Amino acid sequence: MTRVALPRSLAPLRHRPFALLWAGAFTSNVGTWMETVGVGILVTTTTHQAGWTGLVAAAAFVPNAFLGPVGGALADRLPRRRVLLTTTTVQTALAATLTLLAATDNAHPGVVALIVLGAGCAMALGFPSYMALLPDLVPRDDLPGAVALSSAQWNLGRVIGPALAGVVIGFGGFEWAFGFNTLSFLAVIAVVLSLRLPPPAPVQEASIFASIRAGARFARSDPGLRVVIAYMALNSLLAAPFIALVPAVALKVFGNGDFGTSLRVTAQGIGAVLMGLSLGPLFARFGSRRVLLGVLGGLPLALVAYAAAPTLAAGVVTIFVVGFLYLGALSSFTTIAQLRAPAELRGRVLSLLMVLLGTLYPLGSVLQGAIADRVGLRATTAGAGVLMAAALVAVRLLRPDLGRALDEPESGPAERSDARPGERDGTDGLDHYESPELVVPGERAGDGIGNKEPRSTQRSNEAPTLPNP
Repeated sequence: MTRVALPRSLAPLRHRPFALLWAGAFTSNVGTWMETVGVGILVTTTTHQAGWTGLVAAAAFVPNAFLGPVGGALADRLPRRRVLLTTTTVQTALAATLTLLAATDNAHPGVVALIVLGAGCAMALGFPSYMALLPDLVPRDDLPGAVALSSAQWNLGRVIGPALAGVVIGFGGFEWAFGFNTLSFLAVIAVVLSLRLPPPAPVQEASIFASIRAGARFARSDPGLRVVIAYMALNSLLAAPFIALVPAVALKVFGNGDFGTSLRVTAQGIGAVLMGLSLGPLFARFGSRRVLLGVLGGLPLALVAYAAAPTLAAGVVTIFVVGFLYLGALSSFTTIAQLRAPAELRGRVLSLLMVLLGTLYPLGSVLQGAIADRVGLRATTAGAGVLMAAALVAVRLLRPDLGRALDEPESGPAERSDARPGERDGTDGLDHYESPELVVPGERAGDGIGNKEPRSTQRSNEAPTLPNP
């Protein structure tokens, strides 16, 4: 059977399990954005209070900061397939409940907030399993592209979902938007049911909290992960809040409210999608360290240019660049963390990044919003860019070798560069999967799926004792 030649940026889609999961996640993501827009409009028109709107938005986001570590521990202790099926089923039931309430005019704001909170909790518990299984679906060389494509589909859904929501709500009402989201989860469930994944490594910690502590100890012991966490903290606190301030910039700086917000959100999403298509080839050509340091170095300059944009058109162009570089940084953090973390710790390491973003992004947004009320939005965004640039320059001058920690040997098996995808990772078909991950010998606590022993050597569970950079 002849393979379809794909460009490097789409290479992960050659692997059927990943392609199916990507398509299912994209469908669900469009539905989620339709529900997000619909809930915002519903609560605002029902209460006429911005406080309720903010409360519902927070209910969806805050669980990431508190339940992310628990989700990471579950991803490493339980079969990730089972975790995903459970959390997605809960999200489906909650979306169906919201649809029924909207159809019967019983969608009261308090109930809606509770449903959104429940869905946010399920998302926080399940997302680490989703991210942690990507290396099980593609060979190591395609992992950067797979992470970037996953981020790209989220941003593409962010562009398409709200547009569809406006049309669907206008013609059929809120229940139609919520109903589409309910059905969209079925696509994820169908795909996850078809996956064949390796079972988890034997559980070594006595409790969930012990598992969380073990993940934190590994991240602290690995020089490359320490660099990733430090840079992500800087990025989340100073750069990421531009997203929350987009509506305020559109209204207060350019005086074009909804129209300006839509243009900027769309431009940022398109920039992110373009980076998603570019990151795989960039990693292959320049390596993870150069790409990460390159996008981090360019991001402060793009933020200053965005803050100084004199017209709406210039603002759209500059936020396109900001979205391009920001997605590059975020995907690079995730990719490097996945490559460095052993399979049995991967979920917990990724959950640390979730907590970091879930904590520092809202904090930075609140702080920058408060500062903007005093000194103006342009000065605040430009100041954040200058502070980020100054911090990066200081690190470069004081610790010039710090970035080299990202070049340390990464976890996982060495793979033949000349091997065909089927020989390398066994993911050409859903029914003949063999894990590319190295495994710990011993008894497994799996769900009976994919119990075929991987063709790989054994790896120690100990965290690497690498020198400080």
